[in-house]
Amino acid sequence: MSTPASADDLQIAGLVALSTCDWPGKLVATVFLQGCPLACTYCHNPDLLDPRAPGSIRWQEVRELLAKRHGLLDGVVFSGGEPTRQAGLASAMREVRTLGFGVGLHTAGPYPTRFREVLPLCDWVGLDIKAPEELYGAVTGVPSAAEKAFACLRVALDAQVDLQVRTTVDPMVMSPGDVAGLGATLTALGVREHVLQTVRSEGARPEFAARLKAHLERLG
Repeated sequence: MSTPASADDLQIAGLVALSTCDWPGKLVATVFLQGCPLACTYCHNPDLLDPRAPGSIRWQEVRELLAKRHGLLDGVVFSGGEPTRQAGLASAMREVRTLGFGVGLHTAGPYPTRFREVLPLCDWVGLDIKAPEELYGAVTGVPSAAEKAFACLRVALDAQVDLQVRTTVDPMVMSPGDVAGLGATLTALGVREHVLQTVRSEGARPEFAARLKAHLERLG
């Protein structure tokens, strides 16, 4: 029988000791986990995509940070990359909760089974719904990601977890009508907070930044 994955097994690509923007209204530390199965057009952390890349930070460093931040931080947000890719996520979340901190999660919902596993450990979830289902392939490079993301959305809504749904709008893929249609779909499903995020070229692949610049210049 294999040993269950622990928090020490996490591939951690980055750690922000204090963030005011990763969990609305909270002061948090943000842990960035390596690896993502999607290839979003606008990805501004392409270095985090490769699941084979080793982590550069040990979980012990997160422990040591939290030991110093009692009374100063509200919680820890697990981001990425795609944090639900990693089997040690649940163990890390349990540890954070045991230490007395809240747990937040950023996810695009590509792994519904693990999402269901960790959801009871989350106090807040930021779930990316990338596009209307028919445009998922154009945004993420993985058409099947739509079914998985919407499955995770339904699970989160049923669980009544504090939920923010986010959509980064690539104007070269999604029209204003597409955005409005997605908003209507999410409202019909029961989403109460849907945040539209403006795509940005900073940190994105150079070819995407060039295409976006040309597109915006054509629009005047």
